[in-house]
Amino acid sequence: MTQVIPKLVTFEEFALLKPEDGRYELHDGVIVKKPQPLGGHEDIIGFLTLEIAVEIKRLKLPYSIPKTALVKPPESESAYSPDVLILNRSNLATEPLWKKESTVTQGASIPLVIEVVSTNWRDDYHKKYGEYEGIGIPEYRSISEILRFASATLRMT
Repeated sequence: MTQVIPKLVTFEEFALLKPEDGRYELHDGVIVKKPQPLGGHEDIIGFLTLEIAVEIKRLKLPYSIPKTALVKPPESESAYSPDVLILNRSNLATEPLWKKESTVTQGASIPLVIEVVSTNWRDDYHKKYGEYEGIGIPEYRSISEILRFASATLRMT
């Protein structure tokens, strides 16, 4: 059996080469295509996004919820596309990759990241958790798609 060894790329190469035919992440130099989320996964993301947006507006916070922005740990050749990403717009001017790559690298820019866990649970529970913690993201939540999702309101304080 022949094993294909993937070519490792830097974040800069990833930003230039990333295909436009889907969602991609960079995992330790390897370009990974993310599968199209299934209905239940999308339903959870939609619910969370709406609930959080209501709280952002109610509390008049300087936050936004981008659709396709990336989170890049500064010390690695990785870049992730979280299911729900909350950005502190007040800090984006200090983000070196924001204007050209829609990418954030500083914990001060990222008050909250949510991953809806499905088949890639090892990445979400272990790898991403450690990388997000290293960036200094104050809150990371992982939600299992397998569990029944009950209506709940998230309060941002």
